[in-house]
Amino acid sequence: MDLSSISPTLLIASLMVAATPILLAALGEMVVEKSGVLNLGVEGMMIMGAVCGFIAAIETGSPWLGFIMAAIAGAVMALLFGFLTQVLLSNQVATGLALTLFGLGLSSLLGQGYVGIKANSLGRIDLGPLSNLPFVGRVLFGHDPIVYLSVALVVAVWAFLRFTRAGLILRAVGESHEAAHALGYSVRFVRLAAIAFGGACAGLGGAYLSLVRVPQWTEGMTAGAGWIALAIVVFASWRAPRVLIGAYLFGGITVLQLNLQTAGARIPVELLSAAPYLVTILVLVLISLRAGRGGDAPADLGKPFHASR
Repeated sequence: MDLSSISPTLLIASLMVAATPILLAALGEMVVEKSGVLNLGVEGMMIMGAVCGFIAAIETGSPWLGFIMAAIAGAVMALLFGFLTQVLLSNQVATGLALTLFGLGLSSLLGQGYVGIKANSLGRIDLGPLSNLPFVGRVLFGHDPIVYLSVALVVAVWAFLRFTRAGLILRAVGESHEAAHALGYSVRFVRLAAIAFGGACAGLGGAYLSLVRVPQWTEGMTAGAGWIALAIVVFASWRAPRVLIGAYLFGGITVLQLNLQTAGARIPVELLSAAPYLVTILVLVLISLRAGRGGDAPADLGKPFHASR
């Protein structure tokens, strides 16, 4: 195995690209869960964002319009989940799983005529002399706008939840929707707004896969990214900075296993390819052990709100 063929600079730069779709989806889901709603349909929203964003980019020639359409598609899917769970009071777990299956099936249908077509991708932002700096230039100043947008969203969500009145209300709804309702806050509106935001973020994450990282449409191209995002939210204890760290950790594992394959590692390719998912399973096991000791989950996570009470 020739480890000298692995460039640390390119490895870290690729890590940030690989982590971006997971980061966007996980950040959106964290906000949803902070409001007390458990949406397991992240994978379905991501794949719908991927196909709708790709189709919009192909038809208009603009990747930016593709990202906008992806965010809208993700939000619409999320609001469908929101209507079923918050208005009709369907089971959140079952509805989220159904949303994933629905998204995977519908995306396959919509994308039939777009397989093998290459989309216009976003270019890297030219930051002049900063982009030409050794190591740091490529790692920090040589990315497309969505990478920077994802990091900026982490800061914005952290500040929103920590310092704003709206963020306090959202967290209050997640901790005790009955108390929030008694104080006069619209629990249903707050949760639907959080659900729509989470769907838009998941849609953006899906579009990043089909418009930047690949960039082309392939059926089932999310390949479990939505489930990894769900694991990261809990792994990060519902805290935005930790979501960033968790997403970069999983992105790093994904990139590293690809580099090890290229370097000729004497490890079965199947095992290397499964590494990110094996780590996800390990995290889920740790989560289940921690859940018995309380954890940091919102107190009313997954509990339905009955407005008539």
